[in-house]
Amino acid sequence: MALHEGEIPVDESIVRSLLTDQRPDWADLPLARAGAGTDNTMFRLGDDLLVRLPRTADKAQSLRKEQEWLPRLGPLLPHPVPEAVHAGEPGPMFPLPWAVYRWIEGAEAGPDTVENWASFGAELAAFVHALHGIDLMGATRADDLSWYRGGSLKPCDEWISGCIEDCRPKVGDELDVDALARMWRAAVAMPEPTGAHVWLHGDLKPTNILVAGGRLRAVIDFGGLSIGFPDAEHSTIWDLPAEARESYWNAVSIDEATWPRARAWAIAVGASGIAYYWDTFPEFVAECRARLHAILNDAATR
Repeated sequence: MALHEGEIPVDESIVRSLLTDQRPDWADLPLARAGAGTDNTMFRLGDDLLVRLPRTADKAQSLRKEQEWLPRLGPLLPHPVPEAVHAGEPGPMFPLPWAVYRWIEGAEAGPDTVENWASFGAELAAFVHALHGIDLMGATRADDLSWYRGGSLKPCDEWISGCIEDCRPKVGDELDVDALARMWRAAVAMPEPTGAHVWLHGDLKPTNILVAGGRLRAVIDFGGLSIGFPDAEHSTIWDLPAEARESYWNAVSIDEATWPRARAWAIAVGASGIAYYWDTFPEFVAECRARLHAILNDAATR
């Protein structure tokens, strides 16, 4: 199902056509759909490769951004990240750039894959600490490295406040929308962050974290790679169980100002996800609802 206006449909025959034209040496390898996110559709190619195709034209630049920066960032990180092996060009059947990556073995982080959530939280914190500590190498918060999640909450206030209101008729009494709105408004009213800009993954939710042997194996999908304040980077810890959140918080030493802003970013992504994907992507809406439940549970116990 299409998720966005202007989405480019893609199936196995289109991928075969692209490979035949641009990488005939791979064109006869086994090909199987390997899932789809909000930005890309994926196909596993043979045993060792993954094809990613952006859903819309505005998502395509993310692939080029990964190809430019991940070769420089990857060697400095404690876990593997995507490695591009082919930068695909638009073709007659698919008018956008696309890419082929090396396949990374692992499963999404979840209750059936993570062995110890406290240890997992500490491992994720170590990855974030390493990423945020990498020199900017002359890059600045501009152009495709200026994603909104690395900036201030205030420019997003009208948009997110509207999304929170849009959630009311959808979730009914399931969520305390008034409490979520109060937390959002309180964070927006806080002073602006003043720390240094850092490298940001931008979307460290469980579906972008691979686990093997019960432990963190790799971090994937750097489509949200940007430079900015770290507050929003911490927002996805509300997608994790309480033990992982506590371990993560302790490991990164989130201060009293960053924590409510990180929570506000978590509310923003959850509310906007429910409002935008309610009719088209129920799996993602379920993730967003679970995140908002975790936020409310935390607020009730702290």
